[in-house]
Amino acid sequence: MTADFTLDQKRYLEGFAAGFSARGGRGAPAAPAKPVGPDAAHLEAQDRVVAAGGKLCDQEKWKREEHPFDAYPRLVAQARDNAPPKPADNFRWRYYGLFYVAPAQDAYMCRLRIPNGLLTHWQLTGLADLAETHGGGYLHVTTRANIQIREIAPEDAVNVIETVQDLGLWSKGSGADNIRNVTGTPTAGVDPQELIDTRPYARAMHHHILNDRSLSGLPRKFNIAFDGAGKIGALEDTNDVGFQAVEIVEGQGSPPRVYFRLALGGITGHKDFARDTGVIVPPDEAIEVADAILRVFIDHGDRTNRVKARLKYLLDAWGFERFLAAVEEKLGRKLLRVPAGAALARPRQDRGAHIGAHRQKQPGLNWLGVSLPLGRLTPAQARGLANVAAQYGDGGLRLTVWQNVLLTGVADDKLAQAEAAIEALGVSTRASPLRTGLVACTGNSGCRFAAADTKRHALEIADYCESAAPLDTPVNIHVTGCHHSCAQHYIGDIGLIGARVPINDEGDTGEGYHILVGGGFAEDAAIARELYRDVRAEDAPRVVAGVLRAYRNNRASDSEDFAGFARRLETETIRRLADAEKTAP
Repeated sequence: MTADFTLDQKRYLEGFAAGFSARGGRGAPAAPAKPVGPDAAHLEAQDRVVAAGGKLCDQEKWKREEHPFDAYPRLVAQARDNAPPKPADNFRWRYYGLFYVAPAQDAYMCRLRIPNGLLTHWQLTGLADLAETHGGGYLHVTTRANIQIREIAPEDAVNVIETVQDLGLWSKGSGADNIRNVTGTPTAGVDPQELIDTRPYARAMHHHILNDRSLSGLPRKFNIAFDGAGKIGALEDTNDVGFQAVEIVEGQGSPPRVYFRLALGGITGHKDFARDTGVIVPPDEAIEVADAILRVFIDHGDRTNRVKARLKYLLDAWGFERFLAAVEEKLGRKLLRVPAGAALARPRQDRGAHIGAHRQKQPGLNWLGVSLPLGRLTPAQARGLANVAAQYGDGGLRLTVWQNVLLTGVADDKLAQAEAAIEALGVSTRASPLRTGLVACTGNSGCRFAAADTKRHALEIADYCESAAPLDTPVNIHVTGCHHSCAQHYIGDIGLIGARVPINDEGDTGEGYHILVGGGFAEDAAIARELYRDVRAEDAPRVVAGVLRAYRNNRASDSEDFAGFARRLETETIRRLADAEKTAP
């Protein structure tokens, strides 16, 4: 017996047979037919890899065997049988937003697409019902201003994604090798300092993606963000493509005009922010430019090594000028470039503007930022917030990258009532300086990659440090479970990444963290540097408290924030100061 033909052998034989048939069974076979249809560019890119002697990674082979969007009937059949997916289908179902997360949970997680983080009160109510009837009884707000529903049995998977669509929401393309949820400024359209309202651009990009299958099946996942220069940032510089609103003075005496500055290659889990390309984009051309960038990535991104399959690595290999030239070729025109310093200074972000009441540009109205415990909402809390938004606000809610939610359009004379109603739900419009910037990924309670129970440990750190090292200014602490860096530990003032660490002299290991300091974002963008390794999870609160006390007692002035403190001092100096504080009474 012979082994089954490989995919490439099958493809060759199909072309051979087609050519032979076309010639009536006579003569030399024609060359294999060139791929056609919406998947053609991806198939051609795979063919070039193989022709050059490369070996496609498993995910590329799975996509080639059967495109996930062609496999929906099998997903329905698996749901009918309450059957978990095999690895190839676990990858394919992520195209529908379904992630089977065993062994952490023998269940699916469903990730949504919520462009610019915008929800209506009735959509949030519907998601609360869905989490209660088909999930684990809670919702998670994510660090991409999005929502996840967890603990979904295989038999409920199709029900969940179809009900999501019934609500006017989406999960399609929110996982695997696709363009993820398109983020934007959370206060878009209501922010008094914004340069541009990002909502129409995030929405247009979202629908452009959903309605063009050729933009599915990229070499790896892809993130796009629009930042309108409002008070609350979109962390656009951590995305593959970041559109940053800037003002350009085009002529003496003329008023400045708003453009998007184009930044490329952000992936902070790999220690890189998106870098300014020197290109500015008229807002009405942003979707077209993003499309061209994506198509260059489709053609030339790495399809052999998943670790190197992000845009950053293509930029590293080619350089920005070669990449931008390829984008211009796709566009059929030159990009608009400006010299460094041509843009006016952008207004600074307010690190506390996602919590509490803040004035909107509309007179007499406010947005109200609600602090959630590391992004977790019960169905009752979600319904309650939806009711508050409908009764006291304009009926809209905004999710932020800080894992919380804003209610917009709350009138001055209704603020007190709205805040009281929110407090009654067990969440709050107030948070300590430490909890204001506390972020954590799912952790090993729901993710097979995580090395630690991040959400539980983050709360333990907050509980301990609020009494042992109280603060008078915000400090961001980001707790992530693995190298995927979903909580972006490299941009936190203090970042923790989960690890298996020694717990005794016998060589046993347990949950723990490596601890970093000095990260930042927006105007203070920086990659954190390692301060401690192999800290046991139970020791992390005490160690973090020592770092916070070292900052509080050694800052240059009361106005020096943690970013300034961490940049002013060498790592060894911070460690010495923190070690002294750990042992202090």
